[in-house]
Amino acid sequence: MKLTWKKNKKRPLPAVNNLPFENHQDDNVSQTDESHTHTHLNNNDPTQVRNTDQHSDLPVPDATYLSKQFQAEGDKLAEEGNYREALGKWETAITLTPEVAALHEQKAQVLLEIGDAWNALKAATRATELEPSWAEAWVTLGRAQLNFGEPDSAIESFDRALAVKPDSEEARDDRKTSLHLVKKRKQLQSSGLSVSNNRYAVGDKSGDS
Repeated sequence: MKLTWKKNKKRPLPAVNNLPFENHQDDNVSQTDESHTHTHLNNNDPTQVRNTDQHSDLPVPDATYLSKQFQAEGDKLAEEGNYREALGKWETAITLTPEVAALHEQKAQVLLEIGDAWNALKAATRATELEPSWAEAWVTLGRAQLNFGEPDSAIESFDRALAVKPDSEEARDDRKTSLHLVKKRKQLQSSGLSVSNNRYAVGDKSGDS
């Protein structure tokens, strides 16, 4: 009953604006020669700049452009089921543009696919911090919390998702699952069985009948 990424239903991603690397020149360019400057390669393509240094006349992609390239490569790998390779691409993209919530949310989904609930929880939490009005990020966080054995926290996350997007079927369905697990845990406690740290493993189906 592990709740993970629905690969056949692509989620909408938040608009990516005001990225930390947009409209910035390369800070590592030598300032010792004023003739060594950066000018736009194409006025209609702000993703590339031309290095006019006498030793090179090749276009130099900026960090945002490179990040999007790595993200796209990771998307393709994830769709093909190559999750660890996808993670590598997205980690590189996150290094280039760490404030893009979509990268952290996608990372969380794939971490759930490979069974790493703890790191999925951390990645999803970061996504909600960056985009608190993005319902899908809250759904992913709730799923990570469920898989980590924290249905109470998951309910809160699904509630946040529904507050932003009341018609979210994913949030409603997963919230019902969380409530069921909380109810089951209470039944175990009332019957005298020990439930360590009030946590319940989602993968344990015993007692579902």
